[in-house]
Parts: sequence; structure tokens; C-alpha cells
Amino acid sequence: MHFDVFTLFPGVIQPYLESSILQRAQENKLISVALHNIRDWTQDRHHVTDDAPYGGGGGMVMKVEPIFAAVESVLGTPPACPLIYLSPQGRPFTTAIAQELAVQPRLGLLCGRYEGIDERVIEHLVTDQISIGDYVLTGGELPAMVLIDAISRFIPGVLGDPDGAHDDSFGNGLLEYPHYTRPEEFRGWRVPDVLLSGNHALIAKWRKEQSILRTKKQRPDLLDDKR
Repeated sequence: MHFDVFTLFPGVIQPYLESSILQRAQENKLISVALHNIRDWTQDRHHVTDDAPYGGGGGMVMKVEPIFAAVESVLGTPPACPLIYLSPQGRPFTTAIAQELAVQPRLGLLCGRYEGIDERVIEHLVTDQISIGDYVLTGGELPAMVLIDAISRFIPGVLGDPDGAHDDSFGNGLLEYPHYTRPEEFRGWRVPDVLLSGNHALIAKWRKEQSILRTKKQRPDLLDDKR
């Protein structure tokens, strides 16, 4: 899968792509990420990408022209793939949406800044809006990184365990079960005996029970959704 990220601050995103699983995924050519600086498509010598909003009010709004120029230059006219605007007004991001988007060969991600972007971009260029939570961030770069990370985990070969993403929290609608590793005992706290038994059927049963208990305690709303 290929991601095209349109942003005013590509330097914010680049370091995250150069470590751990995402770095290996790129080295193995399972994903690729291109960062596009919207300022490169401005026409004035100061590379202005924002202006005061019509009607007044605080803050600045990202201008329509450089965004259209950047997206159409990279993705074509009309865009050759979905263009997602990272916005607190978008649909809430979930594991199901990550799986849905993971089948796309290419995705465009548009990062807003300031008070947001000119509405004409949303009406005539953006194909989807996604939010990572009911709060406001300085810009869309962090949400873009969240999407790239979460989506990439569902691309075959990105994780060492082919079932890893599906076994994670929310993969089956429940929170994930507890994990333990060496030593068997620490300060008197022991690893549950069932995990040391070697009985894989019992271990699977224990993990399912723990997932349900943990979900009931920490996210009972997830169980309500299953009723």
C-alpha cells in the first residue's frame, strides 16, 4: 500500500516512519509513504498557505488553491485514490475502518492546521473525513501517523504474526487478554499457572475468559454493542 500525506510539516512525521515496524514494512516494500509539503505548491514568494476567514473570527484558515494544486499534482484530476481529511468532525476511527482501508492500494491523507481548511476542499476534493477522538489537536499530522500505523498492521506481512492484528484489542470486539513473560515470579507475584501448563486448549480458554472480564471491567460499552 502507498500513502500520500499532504502536510505543512512533513518533518513532524518522518522520524516516526524511520523506526520499528513501519521502517521494516517500508524496507520490505509492503508499504510506502510519500510526504508532500503543501507549501511547495504556493505561488507567492513567502509560500503563504493560510488567510483570515471570511466573516471574521479568530485564527486562520488553510487556503484552497495550494491544497488543490498539491493533491491534483500528485493524485491526478480527479484524485486516483481516496483522499481522507483528518478532522475532529470526521467519523470516529476504529479497527473496522482500519481493516476497510487496508485493502486500498493507495490512500491520500490531508493534514489540516490552524482553524482548519477552506470548506471547498471538503466539498469538492476530500472523499472522507476521519477523527481519532473527540478532542482537537494542533494539526492533522498525529492523526495521519495513527492511521498509517493502524492500517499497516492489517497489511499481510507487516507484523511477524499473521494473526497479530486480529488478536489485538478490538480485533474481535474485545480487549486483549493479559500478557506475562520471564521471570515466573517477581516480588511474590506469579505468572498464572495455566500459562505455564503447556496445555494450549486451556490457555486459549483462559485468554478468552480474561478478555471478556477485562472488557466488562474497562470497556463494558463494547459488550453492549454485541447484544
